[in-house]
Amino acid sequence: MKSYDLIVIGGGSGGLTVAAGAVGFGVKVALIEKEPEPGGDCLHIGCVPSKALIAAAKELHTAKKAAEAYGLELKGEANYLEAYRRVQAAKAAIQPHDSAERFRSMGVDVFQGHGQFRDKHHIEIKGGEVLYGKRIVIATGSRAAIPPIDGLQDVDFLTNESVFDIKALPESLVIIGAGPVGLELAQAFARLGSKVTVLERGSQILNKEDAELVPYAQAALEKEMSFVFKASVKKVEPMPDGRKRLWIERDGEKLQLETHAILIAAGRRPNTDRLGLLTIGIQMDGDHIAVKKTLQTSIPHIYAVGDVIKPYPFTHAAGMEGKIVVGNAVFGLKRKVSYDHVPWVIYTDPEIFHLGITEEEARKHVGDEVRIYKVTLDHVDRFITDRNTEGIVKVITDRKGRILGAHAAGNGAGDWMQQAVFMKRFGHKLPAISHVVHPYPARSEALLKTADQYWRDKLFQGGIAGRIMKAYVKWFR
Repeated sequence: MKSYDLIVIGGGSGGLTVAAGAVGFGVKVALIEKEPEPGGDCLHIGCVPSKALIAAAKELHTAKKAAEAYGLELKGEANYLEAYRRVQAAKAAIQPHDSAERFRSMGVDVFQGHGQFRDKHHIEIKGGEVLYGKRIVIATGSRAAIPPIDGLQDVDFLTNESVFDIKALPESLVIIGAGPVGLELAQAFARLGSKVTVLERGSQILNKEDAELVPYAQAALEKEMSFVFKASVKKVEPMPDGRKRLWIERDGEKLQLETHAILIAAGRRPNTDRLGLLTIGIQMDGDHIAVKKTLQTSIPHIYAVGDVIKPYPFTHAAGMEGKIVVGNAVFGLKRKVSYDHVPWVIYTDPEIFHLGITEEEARKHVGDEVRIYKVTLDHVDRFITDRNTEGIVKVITDRKGRILGAHAAGNGAGDWMQQAVFMKRFGHKLPAISHVVHPYPARSEALLKTADQYWRDKLFQGGIAGRIMKAYVKWFR
């Protein structure tokens, strides 16, 4: 039996961050990964393939729009195999960075197989050996949650685990779920040529986003696909020609949909059910593992990161958690995780950027101290020159200008809103961005204009500062 200072179960973003960080400090590390190669969902069936597919679909969409605008004619159908090849090429290009070979070269012992707790310190690799770990990190990720729909198991359906392997574009596609995964893939397949219908149990999309952003996203998406809101899928059945029929209820009304393919995008389920956690007495929070702020479980030498814990199933959140665990598990520190400055982006077109709290949340928790600064993109010169002015930037502060939340809908928002993350993380107030010179014309000017708006309101819209400034100007003249 081999003994290790640290065993990491799961080779996704969080697990690889822990393994690479720990071995760099001379710690003896074992990494257990159930798939043939590490990289996790993000590389194999998540972020990387989805963004490659989105990029391919956007190129085609842009070409069609440009042809129409310039009086050109595009003929024929898009070759979906080209999009498929791009997805596979993107994964292949990134895989070496996360490969078992690379981690072995760093000094990590990599084991392929399913790891399960035999007791609080011993991990059994299914069909293989048993490893001893002084400390253990659980980073086994999540999988698609499959809703209990009558007949669903009798038809072929897609999830994020299989959709990137199809080599033919479905003529029609019904997507169950309008979360980030559902919306991103819906738009990509619609642009590639599928007739897409999205079913959503709620009354709108993006219910976690600031309400003022939602109309921009929904209006854009409704031009490319159909939505059925307040929809509950009661039954699915196969049809003789290979299509599927869905039986749906909407506000008491019964509907039927026929489609060539079904994609399930109804949320994620943490991979905690095959680890033997109850056997060793780890405290759970539903299907998730309960952790302290130090990311320790109820058994102090066992940590957990990534999708197996709450609140965020994001690759970048798992990476952040992994860095904290390196310090705590390797050096015995008690660093605490904070999600106050973790942003996320929904990679639809327009992109949706989210940082901190929404206006509704701010008014509920902060009250009258809230200040709102917003700029629509039709007032930003670069978006005007790009002829892509649909969108908005919205920054929420307290009365002193400290950023509580920053949100945007617009082309590339995930990139040009990053300066808001830096400002919030390091306590810079919104007006400080007015002192940063931005190249003209840049899309980041959208955020700059919110800071300019702050100064206009502060100096010229009343209050003591405004009265003093006006009095001084009058005297100076």
